[in-house]
Amino acid sequence: MQANFLSSSILTNPCPRSFFPRPTTQSQQLFLSSVTGARTNAATTARRSVQEGVGSARWVVTPPSAVPEKMKAWVYDEYGDAGVLKLDEAVSVPPVGEDQVLVRVEAAALNPVDSKRRMGKFKATDSSLPTVPGYDMAGVVVKVGSQVKNLKEGDEVYGHISEKVLEGPKQYGSLAEYTAVEEKLVALKPKNIDFAQAAGLPLAIETAHEGLERAGFSAGKSILVLGGAGGVGSLVIQLAKQVYEASTVAATASTPKLELLKSLGADVAIDYTKENFQDMPEKYDVVFDTVGQGDKAVKVVKEGGSVVVLTGAVAPPGFRFVVTSDGSVLEKLKPYLESGKVKPIVDPKGPFPFSQVVEAFSYLETGRATGKVVISPIP
Repeated sequence: MQANFLSSSILTNPCPRSFFPRPTTQSQQLFLSSVTGARTNAATTARRSVQEGVGSARWVVTPPSAVPEKMKAWVYDEYGDAGVLKLDEAVSVPPVGEDQVLVRVEAAALNPVDSKRRMGKFKATDSSLPTVPGYDMAGVVVKVGSQVKNLKEGDEVYGHISEKVLEGPKQYGSLAEYTAVEEKLVALKPKNIDFAQAAGLPLAIETAHEGLERAGFSAGKSILVLGGAGGVGSLVIQLAKQVYEASTVAATASTPKLELLKSLGADVAIDYTKENFQDMPEKYDVVFDTVGQGDKAVKVVKEGGSVVVLTGAVAPPGFRFVVTSDGSVLEKLKPYLESGKVKPIVDPKGPFPFSQVVEAFSYLETGRATGKVVISPIP
């Protein structure tokens, strides 16, 4: 699912406050509305101290006191490679709708769709520029809208903030100190995972779940996952095995990642650098293609089976879909996460600090990441 794009090294200095051009539209004026007064310590919300734990950091979150009017955020005002991204320290905190919560972002994750959006692949349905990118996040609720029913200030949540990835995604994304999101799109964070792990889950696990559902996957069926070590693929393996009780799970990866596939529950780990899966005799009820090999995938699916294609060409019986963000899916899968049956996979090169978002995108766009590329802490 990951593609190669042009990359750029990180900027050495944040861009000046005058980065944005003079606003000319109502949405730009709202986005860039100036504020008076300095940001004070008392206005900083959901402060975090990171303590060294065993194997990972632990977050101690201080309850919110007041929400500032400005925030740090990564932005771009033109489409292009990673070099168009710039860090701005005076972006307005997004307004909160009646059905939304404002989240103090503790961690965010990058997805291939972030890169494609930044490159202008979805201009016709994108939100207005300038854009704060990012779909995935985990953090602390610091403000709730009047129609919010189940969440309150101080709740630790995670989610994919744009209901439709390609149709009008939010102008204020998750690569910022704060983001506003509809209550129905988020869920309470599982207690046994930290913010960085949680941030890497939403879009990937919802994609894995929706693809399996659309393919009619169920207990006793077999599946082949192409790209099993990636963000989506690693979760397809786990959901197929632990949630859907697959009879056989096979997956492809490069040589160094075969043991990871087995640890996730794959019964058959195929080294794509040495074997061509399409030439093997086994056939599967479902093939889940995350890497753009749909033309080969159809050769190993059983008659009457399904091929889920996330990128690249689609040939019958293959189908493609665009995931819909849904907090109820996260709630449904929460018991599997809290029991440890399904585990988030964060790429070992990360988490990347907030100052290295450009570097993180450049790494993501090599197509070599294992699991998810995560940004944390923020800021």
